[in-house]
Amino acid sequence: MQKYKVLSFLVFANLFWAGNYVFGKYVVAEMTPVQMTFIRWLIAIIFLFPLAQWIEKPDWKSVWKEWKVLLALSLLGILGYNILLYEALRFTSSLNAALVNSINPAMIAVFAVWLLKEKLTRINVLGLVVSLVGVLLVLTHGHLLQVFTVQYNQGDLLMLLAIAVWTFYTLIGKKMKQIPPIAATAVSAALGLIVLFPFFLASGFTFRLSPSATAGILYIALFPSVCSFIFWNSAVRDVGASRAGIFLNLLTVFTAVISLLLGKTITLPQIIGGLFVILGVYLTNRKAAAVKNLPAE
Repeated sequence: MQKYKVLSFLVFANLFWAGNYVFGKYVVAEMTPVQMTFIRWLIAIIFLFPLAQWIEKPDWKSVWKEWKVLLALSLLGILGYNILLYEALRFTSSLNAALVNSINPAMIAVFAVWLLKEKLTRINVLGLVVSLVGVLLVLTHGHLLQVFTVQYNQGDLLMLLAIAVWTFYTLIGKKMKQIPPIAATAVSAALGLIVLFPFFLASGFTFRLSPSATAGILYIALFPSVCSFIFWNSAVRDVGASRAGIFLNLLTVFTAVISLLLGKTITLPQIIGGLFVILGVYLTNRKAAAVKNLPAE
């Protein structure tokens, strides 16, 4: 039962994050990345602190004693990744951004092996490769050689920085087992808002937003900010950074599904690629269950 709970957390985290790409497109046209990041987390903490108290009942004094590590997590995952992502979307297409983001599971796996001494078996590597191929099929519409012809720009380089930041956020999060995940996310968000507040004041924000931008920022605040971060941080502590990282490939598949629901067409290569991603995730997780039936350390 615990295994399926962790798997569902990883799946839903990426489902909600996929919406961040879709709805972020509506919002980034009317707000700067700093404004988007500040507003989403300001709304999010209204829910995070009561949820933490209701579900976890943490010792808040002990949580705040870890403020240095939580500040590092805040600078990486709360502020750094999101600002870089939204800034990247101003310069590059969704295709390029998602293509660069598909490197993230491999980067997490490599650094987890190097820094956290996690182990990758042959089946783990196979699952990683199969998922990566699936992502590339989705992004290139079945023309894999397109990977070598894409012209990368400033936005693509910003996405490289974004996934590097998220990699270290995930690795540090693995070591935070002593702090309940909702409380940790809440305090990290609060620290991030304190750091970001002067920059937000200087940004000249106005509350005159279109209905689509308003709906977008509310979605981003509630689902990617509250739900995804809680689910992700909880799951990483149980299955390890490298195995959680492989699930990030589902983000691209979910983005395609959401696009379909919004009226865009989905091609056969995208469907096949999505099946490859799901197979890769299954292979990686199946081996972990078969070998130990215990969380990876």
